[in-house]
Amino acid sequence: MRELAYYEAKLEALGEILAADERVHLFGGSFLGLSPHRGLFQKIALAYPERVAFPPISELGFCGLAVGAAMAGLRPVVDLSTASFIFEAWPQVVNEAANAFYMSGGQTRAPVVFHIFHGLRGGGAAQHSHSPQAMLWNAPGLEIALPSSPRDVRGLLKTAARSDNPTIFVDHVQLLEMLGPVPEDDAAIPFGVAEVKRAGSDVTLIATSYLVQRCLAVAERLAREGIQAEVVDPRTLVPLDFHTLMASVEKTRRVVIVDECHQSCGVAAELATRIGEAGFDKLKTPIRRVATLDVPVPYSQRLEEFIGPSDSRISEAVRAVVG
Repeated sequence: MRELAYYEAKLEALGEILAADERVHLFGGSFLGLSPHRGLFQKIALAYPERVAFPPISELGFCGLAVGAAMAGLRPVVDLSTASFIFEAWPQVVNEAANAFYMSGGQTRAPVVFHIFHGLRGGGAAQHSHSPQAMLWNAPGLEIALPSSPRDVRGLLKTAARSDNPTIFVDHVQLLEMLGPVPEDDAAIPFGVAEVKRAGSDVTLIATSYLVQRCLAVAERLAREGIQAEVVDPRTLVPLDFHTLMASVEKTRRVVIVDECHQSCGVAAELATRIGEAGFDKLKTPIRRVATLDVPVPYSQRLEEFIGPSDSRISEAVRAVVG
């Protein structure tokens, strides 16, 4: 194992993906947003100048180009940067790429990866803080991955690039500097395999992306109060490893779902419904959700913290179901 920053693990995966398959082409900026390390992506661009493109800011255009290239036999990986920019390419993503296999009777595939940075970033305001993964989950035909650690971003990105299905790779800028162990080998992490990030017996905390790390920190503090929280990371929404989620819920019999989508119709809402349908009789207390409140995200960082799934809101929800 090596200790790598999240951004290092991601860039390493991109380089290895390009080296392993000449059909892979990268479209877009730096895959690191406005990170101070974004210049490192230039090393990859210089190494593969014929397979790294920097298109104009026209999401509808270059996503359409990528979907067409995927249908023609290439494997594009498209960096849309801020997640809300995918709204500009909605027809190409949810009405073309997602439907290609079904509408062609299995004759056409669109193996394209759309990379986005979602969530509350600190001052992103209403047009740069969206978490559209629940909306995209509502479009059958798309795979959706949400890494939460350096090891996961490297392994899941490799699986996304090898998939024959269109994939939404949901990232978070708050993770970029995070350090963590990464294996030396070339191992990909299969989709549809959740991971218990922390074992516990009193309550199940289900979270994705950056909120996994926030829940782990909250769980450590709650342990000093005698509350042992189990933190479970689905890692992918499509396919979803519901079995692992329910195994944890059946063990602890209490569940809090933490999600950076808005509360109405978000990821937490869907998971809560599925758990309620499958395991209502297993629960000792009602399911609690901690999600972003149903308002446009304000520019003020204090207001942003107030509406988001903060440490204090997560802790209060856990105490409520345990107490």
